[in-house]
Amino acid sequence: MTNRTAPADKTEGKWKFGDLLRDARVRDRWEKVRKYFFLRESTYDMTNRCNIRCDGCYYYEGEKQFAPENRDPGSWRDLMRQEKERGITYVVLAGAEPSLVPELLETCFEIMPLGSIATNGFRLIPPAVGYKIHISVWGNDETSRRVRNAANLLERQLDNYDGDPRAVFVYTFTRQNVHEVGEVAERIAARNGKLTFNVFSAPVGYEGPLRHDRSSLLLTRRAMLETMERYPESVLFSSYNVAAHTHGQGLHALYGCSYPRRNASTDIGLGRSFRQYRADLTWDRSAACCVPDTDCDDCRHYAAGSAVVTARLFRHAADPDTFRSWLDYVDTYLSVWVMGYEKGENLCDRLVDPPGFSVE
Repeated sequence: MTNRTAPADKTEGKWKFGDLLRDARVRDRWEKVRKYFFLRESTYDMTNRCNIRCDGCYYYEGEKQFAPENRDPGSWRDLMRQEKERGITYVVLAGAEPSLVPELLETCFEIMPLGSIATNGFRLIPPAVGYKIHISVWGNDETSRRVRNAANLLERQLDNYDGDPRAVFVYTFTRQNVHEVGEVAERIAARNGKLTFNVFSAPVGYEGPLRHDRSSLLLTRRAMLETMERYPESVLFSSYNVAAHTHGQGLHALYGCSYPRRNASTDIGLGRSFRQYRADLTWDRSAACCVPDTDCDDCRHYAAGSAVVTARLFRHAADPDTFRSWLDYVDTYLSVWVMGYEKGENLCDRLVDPPGFSVE
């Protein structure tokens, strides 16, 4: 699967796109993922309140935390309709903690049926809200108590979302919890839950103990690969996800961030369409980012990668392994973010270099 063959056009180092699709499995995967190229996202802070307080929380950095809440369902309904009219097809609902305003989540779902919610999982989001639900996990229960001031959080998350097809548990690797992923994955797999990985990306100015260094990134890489191998039915990830998110360089350095905060272009893609709305329904292009107030040089966030890496098709259409790796990444991203999308078997099982960089 990962063996290279000579380019069909015999041009040294050059591959035609049609050659990359000659393998039937690759072609089928390409046809599977390209159906979702219509997705156009924006993000929305649903509230400025949270029921727990985590060390290193990005929400409570910057100006967005001071925006007053708009809790009028009519205003949110109008916003969703306006967003739909300007071409947005996918919403990411976050906060502070969106589970505290279930009536607004239902209003958004009525108008925009595709989307996801980022939650701490402490409270159950009503089943009528049919979005993907990303439940943040920052380690085992002892670590959650210490870092998030929440006792027995994982057990509560598992009880709330037991058997829920919307749920994806997002394990955020910090510098301190790499060794805990095994026991957490075991508990999630025992409940037939789905798990994906995130890498802690420091908010602007954060120099606390959760911030990664090169050593912890390499340990994270090894832990990700081991957990993927041990729980293949539960873990939604690929080798290229590992390479991209544990690299010494952040996502912006590797790929060039597509979000307005780092992308001056308003011609195409996210630079033209993306907005990050605050809880008062205002937005600021200069701050618009999927995870605002993150230190861009340290950004390895899974949400950022789902757009930044997937937008770089042509850079990855360089050779069979690089293209297969990119397809694995897109396949992973869709399975994490889109209801009803099932991840396929990874096409490339080794760490492939990001274009222009060595994976080491």
